[in-house]
Amino acid sequence: MRSALTSSRRLFVMGAVALLLAGGVQAFHTGVGGDANGDGDVSIAGCTCHSEEPDNSVTLILAEVPHRYQPGVTYDMKIQIVGGPDIDSSSGTAGFSMKISAGTLGASEGSENLVQNWEEDPQTLTHTDPGSQTADRTWHISWTAPPSDSGIVTLWLAGNSVNGDGVPSDLDRWNRLSTTIDEGDDSGTRTVFAGNGDIEPPAPGEESIDLHHMGAGLRAHWLGLLGFAAVVIVIIFCGLMLRYGFSRHYEGRSNLLRLRIKHQRRGDQ
Repeated sequence: MRSALTSSRRLFVMGAVALLLAGGVQAFHTGVGGDANGDGDVSIAGCTCHSEEPDNSVTLILAEVPHRYQPGVTYDMKIQIVGGPDIDSSSGTAGFSMKISAGTLGASEGSENLVQNWEEDPQTLTHTDPGSQTADRTWHISWTAPPSDSGIVTLWLAGNSVNGDGVPSDLDRWNRLSTTIDEGDDSGTRTVFAGNGDIEPPAPGEESIDLHHMGAGLRAHWLGLLGFAAVVIVIIFCGLMLRYGFSRHYEGRSNLLRLRIKHQRRGDQ
């Protein structure tokens, strides 16, 4: 009996340790929100399970943010993460957690399977499992402004760029930002970002451009080249004539031409 109890306790302890270890290394590829890291709301505190401090080599971009909002209007925005580990795995590339102080968050049209409300909270948004595998680390979201007289709305966003191995570590990078939106007349949009802005552009691709896309047909292209060649030939011909045909100091002219020049110098007709 004692042996059976000891075995049961041992299995229970081993199971608990396994769960703790699994929880410590499990990546949040299905979304993240709330106090996931024990440091406060992850959209404000950041992805501290990867590293304690944000990394400015990762540029977190929130585009098409309104300067001011009109009550009840829905605004489409775009979240993008640039930098961090290379994208070489389909198991996960990046993720985000977003929180708004007023209004409601949701997915833009066509992005319903990439983002979701965390625990059905309309003021918190995060990625889904397919959303964590985006090839360009980009998500399209929407924000519906609150009713009138709601005042200034604060937005918090944290995003991480991962290597796809499913294990949070210092190899992954993250950053965070926050911004405010005041109520008023709509006056356009802006882009908010966090990071040092040191973004390496992609290498130029070796691609040919169709002449039709340049606004010229193939026949017009060749006619233009022929016209250009004809102008060059005429210029060369005129230069040769000026140099060798009318110069009195050219040694290769005929004797008759020399005689004419000589008579002109003397004044003989």
